[in-house]
Amino acid sequence: MKLNVSYNESSLREIQNRAKLLYFALGIMFLLLIMRLVYLQIIQGETLYTFSEKNLLKEIRVQPPRGTLYDRNRTILAENLPNFALTISPQYVENLDSLAAAIGKIIHRTKDDIVSEVKKSRRLNGLYRPVVLKNFLARSEINQLELLKIDYKGLDIEELIFRSYPYGDILSHVLGYTGEVSESELPKMRDLGETFIQQGDVVGKSGIEEKYDPFVRGTPGTSYFKVDARGREAFEGAETLKFLGHIEDLPPKSGLNIETTLDIDLQKAAHEAFKSNDQTGALVAINKNGEILALYNAPTFDPNLFSKGISMEDWSALVNNPIRPLRNRAIQDHYSPGSAFKPLVAVAALQTKQLTENTYVFAPGSFRFGNRTYFDHSKTGQGNVTIVQAIEQSSNVFFYKQGLNLGVDSMALYAKALGIGKASGIDLKGEVSGLMPTTQWKKEKRGEPWQEGENLSTAIGQGFVLLTTLQLANAYMGIANEGLVYRPMVVRRIFDSNNKIVKDFTPVLERDLTDKTQPYYVSPENFKIVKKGLYMVANGAHGTARWAKIPGFTISGKTGTAQVRAFSSDEIYKNCFARPKKQRHNGWYVAFGPSEKPEITVAVLTENSCSSKAAVPIVRDFFIAYGKKYLGIAVSANKEDTHGL
Repeated sequence: MKLNVSYNESSLREIQNRAKLLYFALGIMFLLLIMRLVYLQIIQGETLYTFSEKNLLKEIRVQPPRGTLYDRNRTILAENLPNFALTISPQYVENLDSLAAAIGKIIHRTKDDIVSEVKKSRRLNGLYRPVVLKNFLARSEINQLELLKIDYKGLDIEELIFRSYPYGDILSHVLGYTGEVSESELPKMRDLGETFIQQGDVVGKSGIEEKYDPFVRGTPGTSYFKVDARGREAFEGAETLKFLGHIEDLPPKSGLNIETTLDIDLQKAAHEAFKSNDQTGALVAINKNGEILALYNAPTFDPNLFSKGISMEDWSALVNNPIRPLRNRAIQDHYSPGSAFKPLVAVAALQTKQLTENTYVFAPGSFRFGNRTYFDHSKTGQGNVTIVQAIEQSSNVFFYKQGLNLGVDSMALYAKALGIGKASGIDLKGEVSGLMPTTQWKKEKRGEPWQEGENLSTAIGQGFVLLTTLQLANAYMGIANEGLVYRPMVVRRIFDSNNKIVKDFTPVLERDLTDKTQPYYVSPENFKIVKKGLYMVANGAHGTARWAKIPGFTISGKTGTAQVRAFSSDEIYKNCFARPKKQRHNGWYVAFGPSEKPEITVAVLTENSCSSKAAVPIVRDFFIAYGKKYLGIAVSANKEDTHGL
């Protein structure tokens, strides 16, 4: 059968035109495809190839070693040590019960305990996050676990870094401690410009570790590992990016080192003095240019607990302890100074010409003002005394009268110039300002006028006056320096691993009270008169600290007993130790030495100790250690036991 198909000329032409359009469209598409391939393969080939390789890799953040902390003589105070930790990666474990039983025999944990911990982590953190079963493995444990790895998948021993404090609790408050940054802390740190911080990074939590964390922390590195299609680390034949040639691990950068102003031998002396005298409180030792040689608080805590990952039991014991071992009492708590405030009032009285060195003032056992009787610490009083004798014997009535003559604003002018009632500016976080009242302060804060009778309690360091141990130490150093008040400091310099100085801190003179252009000007002669009184406290026949003399090493100072609440006339002389502990007086002793040319001031507060009798031996023992190390004086304490006030 023959088919006859005929096309007219117009139909053929239409078909040909459509074919040409099709060929043109196909040509354009092919050209675009070629251009796209050229762009991807040649122009963007390197970038896209790297990106594709990264999709095969897992990025691990590598924590850097923190910088080392040293004392002023380059003794190590905080360092980094290796930590070999046992981990389990749940995604690789084939038989958890069997593995847990085998591990438990080596690390001395029950099978059920290990299984429970792994399942809890798997539930909270997912299947792919390793579970740390034990830190700080012993060498014998490592050897046994390495053999176990042959038969069990998912078992690993990781070498980590942990912060070590070789002197334990001796430096806990001033050095501080470290820990992983929490989820709640991240926004605060990022608000401060720490944008690269991630949860899990180790940061300083208190003390020098916190204040200088940006310097000490270092820069995290990055390590890459081959992963499977689900983003899990390839257990078999896992490799780093070295085989890829152009994506490399980024090693972490170590933190900078810090040389502090501290002296570990003096810090240990403070620790031993508080321990042997069984007291709670604080000690600050500062040299003549503001460098802190020792800063100690009792009770203490072990910062190594935090480095190793503190348990809930240990944390609860610390935060719920009624005597607050985590509290840096030296800068975070303020107290009434009691009689230790009297030398500052004496400076004001002399400079305002309320009296001279030779002026006698009658100081009986009590003083009547208005409808109230104010008592001396002695029922009989001191009789007619000069300002030097009043400081020596710590006469309350003498200073009651000076308070009335001066008024609170005049006392505040000179006290504030010596650093009372405001933050000192020490390079530690958490310092409180304390309070030096004025008439304006009371009107603004209390809405009440200042009462004249309040001048009496202010003059003996009671009433509204509140200060820290650091402030009082620095104020006495200002008196010892005859008017030069420096800003306290705990860090001298920051340097790198090549010993190159990155930042050097020099002493800062805050105020010179002998500057005649200032309203708080004090003549050097008046400082010398006050220093005579302080010398007599420690060395005079009636000095309240004479019983704690140090043979061969002369110091000057002032004792103080500060009431923590008001007492009636029939209670004031009762046995302090018969009261509940929280109602017992605090004790103070602040001293500088050597008396002839002061180099160091030491302030000690003893909480609820009833009198300065508890603080005096701590200062004495500290100066014995200082004299032995810095002056070559080998002496034993004079332990004659009479009353200090």
